[in-house]
Amino acid sequence: MTDFPQPTANRPAGGAEGSQAASGQNEMVRSLSWQGAFWVAAGVPPLVLFSIGGIAGVAGKVAFVIWIVSMTMGFLQSFTYAEMAGMFGNKSGGTSVYGATAWMRYSKLIAPLSVWCNWFAWSPVLSLGCSIAAGYILNALFPIPDITSPQVAEWIAAHANSIAATDPRVTEWLAANPAGTSADAIRALLSTDAVAALTPAIRTWEAFSIQLPALGTLHFNSTFVVGVLIMLTMYTIQKRGIGTAAGVQKVLAIVVLLPLLAAGLIPIFTGSINWSYVTNIVPPAAAYSAVDGAWNIGGWTLVLGGLYITAWSTYAFETAVCYTRELRNPKTDTFKAIFYSGLLCMLFFMLIPFAFQGVYGHEGLLAPAIADGSGIGAALGGMISSSGIVIHLFVLLMILALMMSIMTAGAGSSRTLYQGSRDGWLPKYLSKVNENGAPVGAMRQDLVFNTFLLALASDPGGYFYVLAISNVGYLMFNFLNLNAGWIHRIDSPHLDRPWKAPNVLLAFNTFLAFVNAMLLGAGAKVWGYSNALWAGLIFAAMIVPVFAYRHWVVDKGRFPREAMEDLGMDPDGDLPPGRAGILPYLALAGGVSVVLFSNWFFVPA
Repeated sequence: MTDFPQPTANRPAGGAEGSQAASGQNEMVRSLSWQGAFWVAAGVPPLVLFSIGGIAGVAGKVAFVIWIVSMTMGFLQSFTYAEMAGMFGNKSGGTSVYGATAWMRYSKLIAPLSVWCNWFAWSPVLSLGCSIAAGYILNALFPIPDITSPQVAEWIAAHANSIAATDPRVTEWLAANPAGTSADAIRALLSTDAVAALTPAIRTWEAFSIQLPALGTLHFNSTFVVGVLIMLTMYTIQKRGIGTAAGVQKVLAIVVLLPLLAAGLIPIFTGSINWSYVTNIVPPAAAYSAVDGAWNIGGWTLVLGGLYITAWSTYAFETAVCYTRELRNPKTDTFKAIFYSGLLCMLFFMLIPFAFQGVYGHEGLLAPAIADGSGIGAALGGMISSSGIVIHLFVLLMILALMMSIMTAGAGSSRTLYQGSRDGWLPKYLSKVNENGAPVGAMRQDLVFNTFLLALASDPGGYFYVLAISNVGYLMFNFLNLNAGWIHRIDSPHLDRPWKAPNVLLAFNTFLAFVNAMLLGAGAKVWGYSNALWAGLIFAAMIVPVFAYRHWVVDKGRFPREAMEDLGMDPDGDLPPGRAGILPYLALAGGVSVVLFSNWFFVPA
């Protein structure tokens, strides 16, 4: 085959005039240039802000090196993904879809697993981003008073006699602080009471909460309400189609990324980098410890845990090829979109963590406001100027940056669901498209799923739990997809490849697949959730009944015609046996072995 599969009666031609299928159903529209896909993917660089504090806490002085290594891995892996994306000009949904087709001949269950894992890894960006953005908005409108603020001092002066030395709380405080005096206890308790009394009621309001065994607590509080409003706003914008979303992203990118770039460059040019903060690179003695550790098993485990979480951000620019079905010229635009998106991400994921650590040092990055994300905007502003105006400007930019990431994640994850439905792996309702070419069926699924996750992530503990579990799926998807590159070479040599990765790079990326398997086994448990790996695997397994019903009950054991045509197969025939023989099964067995061994061998310090 020397070109992309030609349109059939079930599939519209590749222009705007093909937006309606022969059946009268809405279809995606080819209205996007590679620059448009690039701007949609421009929401990936701000993902560094999601976990920069958490990575610093876990990995210590090694944090900025971890970001560099992870970004380099992500960039190299993208060349395998770029080759596969070019092979399927009529598909949407990104690399998980393109790679999943390689596994169809070997196991019908592996292909939907790849798509499902990619979706439940990407989709939580909506809830996590909305959770952080809601926190920034609430902090801006209803700030919690600082313990050293004048209003706190005034409250303490007015209530100085409200606590007596015989108060049971004083006795309790002294028991916890034996070196203190009654006067110390009264001052500390008055300060705590003052902050509590002056904190706006909306900051502590919660309608109700629900405890879910083995999962966490759903909090329906002010963070949840504001987060849902943000999510609905992003949903409304994306309903107008990918062209509108790309236009909004372009404006946001220019407004957000230029100041973010300045925050990374200015400290270097002004000499604000303290080189002692970025030398003598050793892991910490324990997670969130300011004490230096050693390069032993415990130290390496923390480093692998850092690489585990950074992968969720640094690999994510592969979303640039989620829009192949909407590109005007997929033959040339797919490679350009992912390549230039990768270069953009390399700049930010390498520069920002280095400058951040160089200015604040490991101890500075352990501050609670950095770890939970609420103080990152102010910290970035402080890297440029001590002016309150600049710092408040960066807090506003943080909200816009988070909205960029939410938009990117929503666009990519919904198209993964959409194409998974079109290819017969997921329920049919997910393939519904509106008159603007937006996959509204899949977008609604994302909205419902992330409303649930937002309730789970509406407190700091739940935030990193959601992140740790979702990344189980992301590394599973990357393992399967990097192996899909060589499987496609063996099984589908007849498919046109507008861009072909060098053989040595394809082989090296296969090696990186097993590196990712090691990160999965060693890293998931580093984040304080011993069952994160197993919870992620259980969630991944949920695709089995979903796919089984769609394939064997709805579709009677056959894949849709277009899924077969995209592989150059007889649309009315059966899947032919794969040419790779036992090799794909050996790769799976090897991956499982690496995960189990690394999970057993690596133990956090």
